[in-house]
Parts: sequence; C-alpha cells; structure tokens
Amino acid sequence: MNSDYTIKSVQSLFREELKAIYPQREIENITYILLEYLLKYSKIEIQLNKGEKIKQNNLEDILKALEDLKSSVPIQYVIGETEFYDLVFKVNQHTLIPRQETEELVHAIINDNKVEEPNILDIGTGSGCIPIVLAHNIAGANVSSVDISEGAIVIAKENAVLNNVTINFHLRNFLKWEKYSWEKSFDIIVSNPPYVKESEKELMEKNVLAYEPHTALFVDDNDPLIFYRRIAEFAKTHLKKGGKLYFEINEALGREMMELLENLGFSSIKVMKDLNGRDRMTSAEL
Repeated sequence: MNSDYTIKSVQSLFREELKAIYPQREIENITYILLEYLLKYSKIEIQLNKGEKIKQNNLEDILKALEDLKSSVPIQYVIGETEFYDLVFKVNQHTLIPRQETEELVHAIINDNKVEEPNILDIGTGSGCIPIVLAHNIAGANVSSVDISEGAIVIAKENAVLNNVTINFHLRNFLKWEKYSWEKSFDIIVSNPPYVKESEKELMEKNVLAYEPHTALFVDDNDPLIFYRRIAEFAKTHLKKGGKLYFEINEALGREMMELLENLGFSSIKVMKDLNGRDRMTSAEL
C-alpha cells in the first residue's frame, strides 16, 4: 500500500471518489470530520499541515472509511460518534443520527425552563442526546427517558456515562403506556417520535434509508400522529399544572398538531420554525 499519502492528497482522493454520491461541500465536511477523528487534529491544524504524510495505520483506517462512505454509510456511523450541543455522543445502527432541528428543540427547552430541579421525561431515547443535554444544562434536573429499543438504551447509557450525567432509562413500548407504573409527575415532557410517513420514504436520502433505524423514523400514513396523540394523552395525566410539552414534528403537520393539542385541552400552543423556516417543533402547556 502506498504510504506517501499526505493530508492534501487524501482530501483530493475523497473529492474524486465521492463526487458521484455527495455534493462537494458535504465531501469537504465528511473529510474534515474523518481526519479530525483519526488524526486528532483540529480543522485549523488540518489546514496548516496539508503536506504532512499520513501514517500507515491511519491510512488503512482512512481507506476503509472511504469504502464505507462509497456505500453511503453516514460518516457518523463510520467513526461511531457525533457532536450534538457541544457534547460527544456514540451512535450506531440502533440510534438515529442527531439533527440540527433537535438541537434547536433542546435549546428552546433549556431557555424556556423556569423550574428549579425539574422532573423531565424524554420519550424515544435513541442516542440519549435529548435527555443527556437537558441533564447537562439544567441544574438539578431529574431526567427519565424511555425507548422500545434495547440497543438504543444500551448506547444511551454509555453516552450518559461519557457525558457525566445520570438518567433513569426505561425499556418500554410507549404506545402501551398504561401498562407501566410511572413514579412521578413531570414539569417537562419532550419527544422526537417517529414522524416520517411511509409515503415520504422516496424523498429521503439513500444513506438514511439504508442505515438509520426505521422504527425510529417511519409511521403509517393512516395515522401519522399516533405517537403524538398517545404522548399528549399521557401528558394530560402526568404533567404538573403549568407543565410544558415539547415535540419535534413533521414540517407538513404543524396545523394538525395544533388541532390535536387544542382538542386535548392544552393551552399556549406554539408551532416553532427551525433555522430554515420550516415548522419543526411544537410546545404546549397544561
């Protein structure tokens, strides 16, 4: 194997090999993420050391990663981690890759919260990004989180340890929440549930469809609000008076979400736009 690769020639190789799969800017971002991870360099250090030769062991990892990327494996799964709200999270095939709009959702919750040491419930743990960020940023928060996936709970527990927070994780099918005992009432309930309709699959990127867990993504077209309705019904009896309910939503269902929450008796209902101007979050008060 040729060990004369430099940082610059690796960047050129990635541009050439991935141009049929990703836009140019995304290739640049992917390459920086990989090199930062493997070389332990910052972005600036990569730019300043473009002529540096790549060590043999790093080159082998880089070329293996390139093959995965050519098969549309997301870079976060290739390296096994991602950043979210300035924290590092392990991710794998059991967890969705956290998105920008989810960062915006947790930011809104952190800024809105006026309760000292709130009891918080997150529904749909995934990587644990929502409950862990809330526990990390809200002093004294008592945070619980539930998921139907044992694999997700395992990785979320690892992420809680990695980020030095304590979360009460529970393996539960929330659509059947009445079957379980719930030990407390909550000041905040939040969820980023499955909300992509089966009919929207064809609009999604290949790497999302091929590698991210479908149970965390898709919902039947006949009842796309099933998780929201069940969670809101739970919130009616488990939120404290004045407690807040937060959702990440399908941008096409903002009006339907408002109607659902109004019909269940919630007040102060808001549909919030993400940085791209799309309806992606709702909040409501009991």
